[in-house]
Amino acid sequence: MAPMNNFFRAARPVFRNTFFTSNAARNGGKRFQSTASSEQAQESFFKRMWNSPVGFKTVHFWAPVMKWGLVLAGISDFARPAEKLSLTQNGALTATGLIWTRWCLIIKPKNYLLAAVNFFLGIVGIVQVSRILLWQQSQKKKTLPAAAEEVKENVKEEVKKVVKA
Repeated sequence: MAPMNNFFRAARPVFRNTFFTSNAARNGGKRFQSTASSEQAQESFFKRMWNSPVGFKTVHFWAPVMKWGLVLAGISDFARPAEKLSLTQNGALTATGLIWTRWCLIIKPKNYLLAAVNFFLGIVGIVQVSRILLWQQSQKKKTLPAAAEEVKENVKEEVKKVVKA
């Protein structure tokens, strides 16, 4: 028999006993729990959130909740035409979202709720900025005769509306 094979066969009980058995199996089926964790488990969710460093009574909770309004406003702007959107405003929202997402993971206490809202704010801003830039690029590609033809068609439609009224 190979020497390494003997080594693994001899080491097998050691690894089984220490690494692969639970505390309950090693202690004869009894489980132990500290008193501190049982007191904490008896607290209600509301009490734990109230006393948390990022709980209900802190700005770390309410700032992200209110900031979701910006994300929802950006999402509602998806329905607006790109020519009516502001590049500077959406660029500012994108920068705010991306910069503060990183910052929320550096500060103490780490505020994952604020990081999430800033991440989505950055994503919404990126989508809006890309829509605006694509629209501006499409406007640059139009030639002068094509633009004149478009204006001519718009004027014809407006004249028809005025004549009907």
